[in-house]
Amino acid sequence: MALKVKLVKSFAGASSDMLDTIRGLGLKKFGEERILKDTPAIRGMWFKVKHLVTLETVSGEAPAPKRRKPAKVALRERAIAYQVKQQQA
Repeated sequence: MALKVKLVKSFAGASSDMLDTIRGLGLKKFGEERILKDTPAIRGMWFKVKHLVTLETVSGEAPAPKRRKPAKVALRERAIAYQVKQQQA
């Protein structure tokens, strides 16, 4: 099972704890939705900001989060690829 969390009210004037919780849910803009795993931690975060977000249970699994390489590693790989390309030309 998964949960669809949507930011339906503005978080202007909210405390820093609430802002951190909204960011932790992965919400950045008004009207944005995220599909998350149904875990006690996510439900606790929702409970803290339930006056700002809606929660809906959806069937199926939540998509796996995409992992990004650290900027330092990505930059190094691009530099190596560029050097190889220059040597071939």
